[in-house]
Amino acid sequence: MIEAKEITVRFGAAAALRDVSLDLAPGRRLGVVGESGCGKSMLGLALMGMLPDAARLSGSLSVDGKEMAMASDRDWRALRARRVAMIFQEPLAALNPLRRVGETVMEPLRRHLGLDRDAARARALDLFEETGIQDPAAKLRQYPHELSGGQRQRVLIALALACDPGLLIADEPTTALDAHVGLRITDLLVRLARDRGMALMFISHDLAAVARTAEDLVVMYGGEIVERGATAEVLADPQHPYTQGLLAARPPLAAGHLRERLAVIPGTVPGLMHLPEGCRFSGRCAVEMAHCATVRPLERATGPFRSAACHLIGGER
Repeated sequence: MIEAKEITVRFGAAAALRDVSLDLAPGRRLGVVGESGCGKSMLGLALMGMLPDAARLSGSLSVDGKEMAMASDRDWRALRARRVAMIFQEPLAALNPLRRVGETVMEPLRRHLGLDRDAARARALDLFEETGIQDPAAKLRQYPHELSGGQRQRVLIALALACDPGLLIADEPTTALDAHVGLRITDLLVRLARDRGMALMFISHDLAAVARTAEDLVVMYGGEIVERGATAEVLADPQHPYTQGLLAARPPLAAGHLRERLAVIPGTVPGLMHLPEGCRFSGRCAVEMAHCATVRPLERATGPFRSAACHLIGGER
């Protein structure tokens, strides 16, 4: 469905993404995790052909076998909604406050599929029902501010599904929701991906949500993929020091451990102009060696269909 090879996104001399490669086949569910500023959303925008004007993209990006890295906006408009679609962060900001949500969902149906108003309205009703929106006929006539956070998120999902895309990119779809509603949204996305045979990229900093949603996992830091593999295997036995730090920072759920002080990764993700030339995690890593800041680690196999980019793996000590 989509194949990225050594994708790099630069803003002048600063690289927001550096040599990112991944494949996503129809029906597969991929989780993308990492701290804020690690490049998760930038990757999603790159795969949608929606990078900011100042960004410069290099590498290879293939959608359905068609090379799109240097494609025009016109070519991308022919693919968006129909082949690739995105659920953006914060539903209230993503929806037009001056338009009824039904009109918003009907627009791509009329623009891309050529449906007349009645057919588009009927399809929008079907999408609202499919995404679990209660009383869909009434909800079509409401404005975003009249809906709850969970209902707005479902509207965004219906909007993204309108033209039956092959890939749905969900960018932090549970961030603005409480835990219970968030669980219902993740379960909905999994069901939709299975029922439609649709590829799903689930971008989140919430490891529990990713574990519930994704079959495969990539961990990003400083605009790079530092570890990848089957979700259950990576979470059970992380190989990269950054992945280990993320998992150690999760609140423990076992009784009697709730008051223990959480582990932390020291420091913060550096700005794009201050990232090390070698390992991006240099400066924050507990097992850092002298050459980590200047020598870039190679991504090496850590098991069947698993890999990580660290000098401690594969005899690079």
